[in-house]
Amino acid sequence: MKKLDSIREIFKNTKHRKPTMIFCPRCASPNIHLTSSLAVWLTPKQYLCQECGYIGTIIMELEEEKEET
Repeated sequence: MKKLDSIREIFKNTKHRKPTMIFCPRCASPNIHLTSSLAVWLTPKQYLCQECGYIGTIIMELEEEKEET
């Protein structure tokens, strides 16, 4: 039962994850987007940077830090 609770917790946190800003790993430009609408469904996500022309699956994400009280 512990494993099931752990899996539920993972899905609970994943479902409510806030969108993060993404950046190009080569030039750090925020002007990056998916190459195709099928890139999520049929193939791994592949991104295209409009600034430097980078095409790849690796991106940088900016996450907000949580303040501990």
